[in-house]
Amino acid sequence: MTAPEGPRAGRAYDAVVVGGGHNGLVAAAYLARAGRSVLVLERLDHTGGAAVSARPFAGVDARLSRYSYLVGLLPRKIVRDLGLDVRLRARPVSSYTPTERDGRPTGLLVGGGERRTREAFARLTGSDREYGAWRRFHALTGHVARRVFPTLTEPLPTREELRRRVDDEAAWRALFEEPIGVAIEEHLTDDLVRGVVLTDALIGTFADAHDPSLKQNRCFLYHVIGGGTGAWDVPVGGMGALTDALAAAARRAGAVLATGHEAVRIATDGRTAEVAYRTATGEGVAAARHVLVNASPQELAALTGDPAPAPAEGAQLKVNMLLERLPRLRDSATDPREAFAGTFHVAEGYRQLAAAYARAAAGEPPTAPPSETYCHSLTDPSVLGPDLAGRGYHTLTLFGLHTPARLFARDDGQDDAVREDLLTATLAQLDAHLAEPLAGCLATDADGRPCIEAKTPLDLERDLRLPGGHIFHRDLTWPYAQDGAGRWGVATRHANVLLCGAGAVRGGGVSGVPGHNAAMAVLRARGG
Repeated sequence: MTAPEGPRAGRAYDAVVVGGGHNGLVAAAYLARAGRSVLVLERLDHTGGAAVSARPFAGVDARLSRYSYLVGLLPRKIVRDLGLDVRLRARPVSSYTPTERDGRPTGLLVGGGERRTREAFARLTGSDREYGAWRRFHALTGHVARRVFPTLTEPLPTREELRRRVDDEAAWRALFEEPIGVAIEEHLTDDLVRGVVLTDALIGTFADAHDPSLKQNRCFLYHVIGGGTGAWDVPVGGMGALTDALAAAARRAGAVLATGHEAVRIATDGRTAEVAYRTATGEGVAAARHVLVNASPQELAALTGDPAPAPAEGAQLKVNMLLERLPRLRDSATDPREAFAGTFHVAEGYRQLAAAYARAAAGEPPTAPPSETYCHSLTDPSVLGPDLAGRGYHTLTLFGLHTPARLFARDDGQDDAVREDLLTATLAQLDAHLAEPLAGCLATDADGRPCIEAKTPLDLERDLRLPGGHIFHRDLTWPYAQDGAGRWGVATRHANVLLCGAGAVRGGGVSGVPGHNAAMAVLRARGG
């Protein structure tokens, strides 16, 4: 039987989870499977957080991964432990990057086998040298991935323990000690190839390749270690299929998932806690031994009354589209079905990325906004209704870089105008590599409007309460022990209140890792 979806009056729970995003659902499922009584309080009328599928276009049967869209950091251990009915499918091509060389359109296609990739490098650069350097660089990151990824669901290692586990001083220096730009420039010479590598350091992170804070290194590390391989897979059925499976696992185990219940305050003495919440019809209080907060550090501070952490700022433009057909490329030697199946890099040469960052850091929109797109439906046609799939329709997801929230926070109230101008400029960069304008390929909804929506950091802050629209809640952290993080990286200043969202140590991305680790912190605590 399905557990009643609402708090029971007077019931004290072993754990109350604040927030029904994927990490909160992972924590709830683990705790409930261990026999704990669990209540999840979710503000919205559905679970899933940023990992949801939606039909954003009126009257159109296409389910898009509206916010987060690929899975690379979800450990198979979590899938097995929770018995998740979820399928992840590898993309047939890793990436395609269009460019112009010697006055002719060309590009770099990575994937489809070693021979094809080597030949693509040779066509672009004129020799095998850059391909060999690429392979050596990825051998370095692959070694680190195999050593580091398994530690994400273990108690936090110290910095020196992780360094010994990596057991490669050159790799440690390149990823953990020097700005990633140093390693990229040492290994690679082609500007376009350098840019393709650097993008892994910039997805969701506003930084330069040589930023002394190394926040770009931390972003790069999490992007290349997923699964021990760095591969980013397509969730069959869209991101909502994953979080629906997590919700089902939590319910099967006995957790209560109360949607439409917004937590407004946490009171704790370190041993017991009370979570006050409100609904459309009233207010209530849930008592618990532990509270797990699947929200940002800013939201945690607001709930507990603690001092707020430093502000966070997101820096991405997310665009969802539905096409009647894939556009033809100026590079006629490349099939659009391959080019868009992987990550399609636009205006992401190494120098282009540096110029875009410098301009955005100065408070101006990039003149050549960098972005990357991919077509979910080429790998997973199930996100389209049968009629759309039969007519050759396709989804297209675009993720724009170096568009910090500050660009949209206008005193003159022209936020929408900035969004439209930046969207126009971003699509113009894509159009420069197409044989036909993308606008001519867009489907229309039931009201005759083009099927395209753009989400800025301010939109994500409003829709999902991501602080500053930051998709990781804050800058990513190193995956080793830090002051105040506790044995699992989820501790707060309150002994029985844990942070299980993306802002935890080893958080960020759709991984479930902070949810797993918060549950382990509860279950393996002394006396637990």
